[in-house]
Amino acid sequence: MAVHEETDEAADKPSKSERKRAAHALQDLGEALISLKDADLVALELPEALTEAIRDARRITSRGGGARQRQYIGKLMRDVDPQPIQAALAERGKQAARDAERFRRLEDWRDRLLREGVAALDELERWRPGLDRNAWLARIGAAQAERARSGAGAASRELFRALRDLFAGEP
Repeated sequence: MAVHEETDEAADKPSKSERKRAAHALQDLGEALISLKDADLVALELPEALTEAIRDARRITSRGGGARQRQYIGKLMRDVDPQPIQAALAERGKQAARDAERFRRLEDWRDRLLREGVAALDELERWRPGLDRNAWLARIGAAQAERARSGAGAASRELFRALRDLFAGEP
């Protein structure tokens, strides 16, 4: 009977490989935390020791020292529930993807306005009725003239900012 009980206990404990995978996953999560900005790191409300270890890791330039610090962060991560951190990082990634997509749409509109001119402005006006057509024609004309002279510059950036303001609040 004693042998059977030991087998049940062994079945409940994770194997050495599972423990190593879990430790590596926590270390990888810690590395993701190292790359965060301080404001994002503070928003996660991590334990002070972990936060300081992450800040220290950013300052370490030695390869070996950095590896040891990342391992230490992985060790500290064992005392923290990783689920909220993973959820916050996933949401941060989704927000970054949304921001990148929005930026691409704005660039597409700017390029289209510069390429097609009035035809693209007509379509933009259908999407956003009530825009000041004369101001937009002036912006487009200035950006087109600038692009013909020297490539993209201040007028092109101004057109992009106007588009960004026009589409503000849109997901």
